Amino acid sequence: MGSNLLNIWRRGLHTSSSRWQVFQTTTPTKRICIVGAGPAGFYAAQQLLKKLDDCVVDVLEKLPVPFGLVRFGVAPDHPEVKNVINTFTKTAEHPRLRYFGNVSLGVDVTLQDLRDRYHAVLLTYGADQDRELELENERQGNVISARSFVAWYNGLPGAENLSPDLSGRDVTIVGQGNVAVDVARMLLSPLDTLKTTDTTEYALEALSRSQVERVHLVGRRGPLQAAFTIKELREMIKLPNVDIRWRSNDFSGIEEQLEKLQRPRKRLTELMLKSLKDQGKASVAGFKQFLPIFLRAPKAIAPSEMEFSVTELQQESAVATSATERLPSDLILRSIGYKSSCVDSGINFDARKGNVRNSEGRVLKDETSGKVDPGLYVAGWLGTGPTGVILTTMSGAFAVAKNICDDIASKALDTSSAKPGFEADDKQIITWDGWKRIDAFETEAGKAKGKPREKIVNIEEMLRIAGA
Repeated sequence: MGSNLLNIWRRGLHTSSSRWQVFQTTTPTKRICIVGAGPAGFYAAQQLLKKLDDCVVDVLEKLPVPFGLVRFGVAPDHPEVKNVINTFTKTAEHPRLRYFGNVSLGVDVTLQDLRDRYHAVLLTYGADQDRELELENERQGNVISARSFVAWYNGLPGAENLSPDLSGRDVTIVGQGNVAVDVARMLLSPLDTLKTTDTTEYALEALSRSQVERVHLVGRRGPLQAAFTIKELREMIKLPNVDIRWRSNDFSGIEEQLEKLQRPRKRLTELMLKSLKDQGKASVAGFKQFLPIFLRAPKAIAPSEMEFSVTELQQESAVATSATERLPSDLILRSIGYKSSCVDSGINFDARKGNVRNSEGRVLKDETSGKVDPGLYVAGWLGTGPTGVILTTMSGAFAVAKNICDDIASKALDTSSAKPGFEADDKQIITWDGWKRIDAFETEAGKAKGKPREKIVNIEEMLRIAGA
């Protein structure tokens, strides 16, 4: 290990005598590298450190700052979801974990470099791309992804330049998952509510000038297939000065099916039906509207409007009919799923599905043989595709960590030879102590504005504050 990185390691890892003593009394014989400091990475690290008392876990993160989607994907008005950061912080401060921020796989280090330096490499770098509608005119300026919009108001570096046009009355969101509802809520929420969250200042300023009055939430299938959760719907129902306008035709025959539904779906459907019955009863109508629309598939994009095919359900699949409908759409946000990128040619990546080919988290050697590649693993959305919530990611990461432990125990993974771990003499590395300096700076800046934090969005500024 180079002298520069050795000094960084000493500063970042051995910040107290007790941690130094713990590290000294346990000689690490197994080195594991996790690429990605989001939920999947931290949950896997937590289990590995718990189950293997003779391992060192190194976490490499492309950005200077950790936590992935918890920092950049969770809605600002859901601070309770971000409490999981406390758990991740405890894991990060374990004496056998080292954090290396500002290190990008495929740019600063290759997968083969990591495989040469570690007994096991676990890829958890997430899903950073969005699926497209594949329609003509999709590249025009008023069509953006919900993923980019979320990154914009959450302060992902580079997203500050998005500049969504909020000067029109109507926004159409294509998709009906929780991300789509998050975006709708951000567009319709009172500004005073958002000012107390960690929404970026530039987003608050843009939202203060917003002329958006109606948000259409459009899905291909019916109410029984809606992907948003009951929690998200309750929050929309409670939004002040916002009317929810359902289409009664979308719910034809739905009430009769309630008793056949499993409990979570039944409760969600009952809430939709109740909201449908209650709409219009409010003594003062809201000046904004939330308009969920079912059984519509994207067909065409035109200036200031979008055309949809009316669909019919056939065995829960949406089949387009000859009927169409046009919706006014000054801004269009697609929210039809994420996909991952292949950041290194050594990764067995399925470009069609947008994830790493694997069997229960063990990366496969090739497309056809079904044989696993010993020592290489994947967890989180990079392996499963963008499904589930943080709890789902936790369960999956725990399972993959167990597989790593099992492979070591069964000798399927060779740990007999020593491995050197990560080195990066010529790179500005952010240690955990560096992140703590960024964290303290953001928290202090937020206090002055009555916010939990004011996020830094410029990487060079992050590096300066971290002292890299």
